Amino acid sequence: MQYYSLHNPEYKVSFETAVTEGMAPDKGLYFPETIPQLDAAFLENIHQYSDQEIGYQVIKAFVGDEIPEDKLREIVAATLHFPFPIQKVSRASYALELFHGPTLAFKDVGARFMAGCLGHFRRNAKKPVTVLVATSGDTGAAVASGFYNVPGVEVVILYPSRMVSTLQEKQLTSLGGNIQALEVLGTFDDCQRIVKTAFLDQELQAKRPLTSANSINVARWLPQMFYYFIAYKQMKAAHPNIVFSVPSGNFGNICAGMMAAAIGLPVAHFIAATNVNDTIPRFMQSGKYEPGRAVPTLSNAMDVADPSNFVRILELYGKNFPQLAASMSSYSFNDKETARVMERVWKESHYMLDPHGAVGYLGLQKYLAEDPDITGVFLETAHPVKFEDTAPKNIRDDIHTPSKVMSLYGKEKSSIVVAADYQVVKKTLMHLEFRNSELSH
Repeated sequence: MQYYSLHNPEYKVSFETAVTEGMAPDKGLYFPETIPQLDAAFLENIHQYSDQEIGYQVIKAFVGDEIPEDKLREIVAATLHFPFPIQKVSRASYALELFHGPTLAFKDVGARFMAGCLGHFRRNAKKPVTVLVATSGDTGAAVASGFYNVPGVEVVILYPSRMVSTLQEKQLTSLGGNIQALEVLGTFDDCQRIVKTAFLDQELQAKRPLTSANSINVARWLPQMFYYFIAYKQMKAAHPNIVFSVPSGNFGNICAGMMAAAIGLPVAHFIAATNVNDTIPRFMQSGKYEPGRAVPTLSNAMDVADPSNFVRILELYGKNFPQLAASMSSYSFNDKETARVMERVWKESHYMLDPHGAVGYLGLQKYLAEDPDITGVFLETAHPVKFEDTAPKNIRDDIHTPSKVMSLYGKEKSSIVVAADYQVVKKTLMHLEFRNSELSH
């Protein structure tokens, strides 16, 4: 499979290059040259397959022969080594739980798959590659966990100071080894801007070869298709015609769902549910793309004003707005609505939502009000304990704390505080040393 730059369809690279570079030299995101089609018999008999076999069948055409079959199966198995259960929350509304991985968030899937691919591609490298990633919380934690101690790979995570939860910060800053956190005095959009600038800096790249592990990287984005198929496997017998409501910030997750639909997954409709950072809901109403500045909310992993992956959605739909509008609705919700529904669902269904899942649930309820005969699945993207300190006070004590979280709170934070200034970050990156990395500069 070849991948082309969305800024120049003539510029094509291999899967390995797309994974290693992260973004094309012209700042374009990579996109697969062809959309493979899954065998109808595979979808018909999907209930007979393990999650790992489903993952392999879904991803193999996107990787081609660049990773041997045995190795690719091994990477998929390591990626999908935890369950993805579906829980009924209310009438016609089901939660797809994506938080049973090591960092309790859906991003464990993409991060672990990418770590496996990059580790394979860098296995004989003489110089380490640095994974440079901006995070609004969960991406950085998943990347840190997924890449921890992967030979030939160093990781630098930029996160906005005081804009991630206590648990998220511990996950980002307490590993050490080949993981370094930069605490940026700014917003997630500042972090993302700095990362994008760094990739285009030839002087920095010569000193420290960079790649991205944000959802712009194809090896982070595409494996997110796995759990849409795993959900379909569980729902197919009773509810073959389902709507997916996806809490959306950078729009990589819903874009993966749309790619899953493009390669054959039966989906009735997609709902992109956002917080008050409502660039896409406004776009779907007016046809005008007008990003503002990110506003902090309870669902902080979605505090994104200019979502990188939306260009991929436009590409997938051939920039055909009516076709996109027929496939996707988008709604935004404020913090008051989010907190209120968290309280109500706990009271009525004894199901604990996190703020992001709550936004997904709200999006689904709004859609079901217009079409009550359909069944919907909303993505519960993080364990509620990750956002315990922002949960409504009257349900906070009811949040279950998994044992693997308890040990994190006692760990020491280690970060480098930097201004939201590219030159400051560049200087830090040029002189950064990883004491425990298996390959040193």
